[in-house]
Amino acid sequence: MADPNTNFTIGIEEEYLLVDRDSLDLAEAPPELMEACAEELQDQVAPEFLKCQIEIGTKVCANVAEAREDLRKLRACVSRHAAEHNLAPIAASCHPFSDWRDQHHTDKERYNDLSHDLAGVVRRMLICGMHVHVGIASPDRRTDLMNQLSYFLPHLLALSCSSPFWQGRDTGLDSYRLTVFDNLPRTGLPPKMESYGEFERSVKALTDLGVIEDASKIWWDLRPSSKFPTLESRICDVQPRLEHTLTLAALTQAITRMLWRLATRNQRWRIYDSFLVAENRWRAQRYGTREGLIDFGRGEIVPMAELMEEMFELVEEDALFFESVSEVEAARDILRTGTSSTRQRRVYEDALMAEDDHDHALQAVVRHLIEEYHADL
Repeated sequence: MADPNTNFTIGIEEEYLLVDRDSLDLAEAPPELMEACAEELQDQVAPEFLKCQIEIGTKVCANVAEAREDLRKLRACVSRHAAEHNLAPIAASCHPFSDWRDQHHTDKERYNDLSHDLAGVVRRMLICGMHVHVGIASPDRRTDLMNQLSYFLPHLLALSCSSPFWQGRDTGLDSYRLTVFDNLPRTGLPPKMESYGEFERSVKALTDLGVIEDASKIWWDLRPSSKFPTLESRICDVQPRLEHTLTLAALTQAITRMLWRLATRNQRWRIYDSFLVAENRWRAQRYGTREGLIDFGRGEIVPMAELMEEMFELVEEDALFFESVSEVEAARDILRTGTSSTRQRRVYEDALMAEDDHDHALQAVVRHLIEEYHADL
C-alpha cells in the first residue's frame, strides 16, 4: 500500500534541563557549551527560552531504528560537552526543586519578543517537552488525520508523564508540565478543522491583526507543523530514558498510519467532542497510567493495560510495516515499571525511608534522572 503524498517519516525534538553536578540545581548553559554542541551538531541543536535549557532535533528518519542512532548521538553530544562545564542534562519535564523565579531567558530576538508579549505567564515556562513529527505531504490529509489522532493524545500523554514535582513539592499530578503550559494562549487540544484551508484562514486572521507573526505561535497539543510537511504531536512530557522516547515516537507513527489506512477504505475513527477528549487529557495529566481512561464507545473507565492491548491490535500491521513492533510493545515496560513520574516518586520515598530529609530526597531524584538519561547511551 503506497501513497506518494504520505511517507510517515518521523522526526523527534527534545528539550533538556541542565543541572550543576554538585548542587544538582539548575544551571545556565555557558556560551562555550552551546558553541561546542552547535559545531558538532549544526542545526540539530539550539538554545531554548530559558538559559538552563537546550533543545535537540533528529534528522528526518524513516523509522525508529534510524531515530535511535541519531537521538543517541545527540544526547551523547550534549552530555559530553555539558560535563566539560561540570553540568549534566536531565530529560524531565520539570526540575524537582528549582524555582522558576531564579531563571533567565535567552537573549535572542524571538525569546525577547515572547517575554514581552506573554509577560509573567511565559516566565514560569520552566518545562520541557518532546515533539514527534510524522511526514504527511498532503495538507488536507494532515488536517483530517489531526482531527482523528486527537482522540489518542491522552493515551500518549499518560505513558509519558515525567513531571510530578514543582518547586520542591509533589503536585499530586503526574504531568504538572501541562498545568504550566496551558496558561499560554493557543494551547490545548486542537479544534476540529474541516480542511487545511480553514486552518490557514484561522492563522491568517491572527497574523493580519499582528497578534502572531506565523503559525509557529500556535501551541496546540497536535498541529500541522509551521516549518515542515508534517503533523506534529506536542502532547508528551520529555522522557528521561531514550528507549521510552522511541516507544512514544513509534506509537505516534503507527497510530497515524493506522488512521490513514482507515481513510483508504473509506472509514475513519469516530471524532468525539473535544470536551470529552479533554476529560481523558485531564485524567492522563492527573494519574498517568494509574487510573485508566474513558472508553467513550463502551461508556466506562478502562485500565491503561487493557487500552494498550487494544491499541497494539489496532496498529499491529503498521508496527510491522515500520519494523517497530518491539518499540511499540515496549509500552508494556512503561506500564509495568511505571512512568517517570512513578519512578521519581519511588526514589523520593525510598530516600525518605533511608532517613534522608526532604531536600536530600529531592536531590536523589535529580541523581536518578541523570542516571536514566545516560542509561541507553
